[in-house]
Amino acid sequence: MPIVHIGIGSNLGDREEHCLKAIRLFSEKGIHVRRRSSMYETEPWGVKDQPRFVNMVIEGETGLTPARLLEVLKMTEDEVGRVETYRWGPRMIDLDILLYDYLVMNTPELTIPHPRMHERDFVLRPLAEIAPDTIHPILKKTMRELLSDLSTQ
Repeated sequence: MPIVHIGIGSNLGDREEHCLKAIRLFSEKGIHVRRRSSMYETEPWGVKDQPRFVNMVIEGETGLTPARLLEVLKMTEDEVGRVETYRWGPRMIDLDILLYDYLVMNTPELTIPHPRMHERDFVLRPLAEIAPDTIHPILKKTMRELLSDLSTQ
């Protein structure tokens, strides 16, 4: 089964519980969580005037196609209580497909790997914690190397 890495973030309400609830819902939706990172409190990215985030990453196995996985993540966000606001605004939960095996795809609905993951400490730090030797399928660097590159900028 394909290995997926999913970014999880929350900056409204009980941030930690929202992240954990999403993880619990994954098992009901065809995503077997193999590993999960620690939770990291992080500064907002994009729009700075909002509460701090809790971010983490899970590694899972799934038989879901990338398109179906995206649908499942959107449904999970709805179940946790996400209400759409504005781009990079505050949210109860945010779920992003970071990696899907070594797949590279770019459609209007979905880009894999996540196009900005290599620019974001709040993604790379938890991802490098649980999958340090996983190679970015486009950049051909490990998560550990990408995190190191980011910290030297």
